[in-house]
Amino acid sequence: MELVPGVHVAVTDRHGGVSAPPYDTRNLGGLTGDDPVAVRANRDGVAAELGVRAIVFMRQVHGAEVAYVSEPFGGDAPPVDGVFTTEPGLALASLGADCPAVLVADPVARMVGAAHSGRPGTEAGIAAALVGAMADKGADPRRMVALIGPGACGHCYEVPAELRDQVAAKVPQAHSTTSWGTPALDLRAGIEAQLLAAGVPDVRHDARCTIEAAELYSHRRQDPGRFAGLVWLA
Repeated sequence: MELVPGVHVAVTDRHGGVSAPPYDTRNLGGLTGDDPVAVRANRDGVAAELGVRAIVFMRQVHGAEVAYVSEPFGGDAPPVDGVFTTEPGLALASLGADCPAVLVADPVARMVGAAHSGRPGTEAGIAAALVGAMADKGADPRRMVALIGPGACGHCYEVPAELRDQVAAKVPQAHSTTSWGTPALDLRAGIEAQLLAAGVPDVRHDARCTIEAAELYSHRRQDPGRFAGLVWLA
């Protein structure tokens, strides 16, 4: 779909690929134990379906490092959880199976970025780091539009009370309680607060909960595959 004029976003699901069970069928994660040939076929299929020239996949490590890219990483990708580009037709992917993708665009600067914001990355502030890196290259947060992709929701993402308190000490908005009354984290609320604090005025959501949505992979459901949130310039 078009996030803003000239900028497209997409969220893949688990259907339409070639991976065998238990990865069935469109697993995009290269470090999941799936057949590398199947993962490559799935990634090539997504690129063809979206009509992009290439897709950048990160070596995600749950950190807050961000890199500018003009081509896909080679075989030894650096450990980053955020990437951004001004290259048309180069899609940026954030893989997840409960961790939300953060997709950001400044349509005037013609710059887009993607981040992987799981629990450690949200605690480390990867969304704000991405916005800051883009601003350093000439983008303006006041013009940015962001989409937070699917993830484990605040009513399902149960964690120990100590972990909830640890994250909430840095990201208060992430403090949550499950629908059955136990400690939880709401990463979506935390990420939105970080983006707003970084100056991004327009934050949108794909509000699906990965734990509840059968069409998406979920680590909490013990699915081994990964789906992707993607953003690219037309």
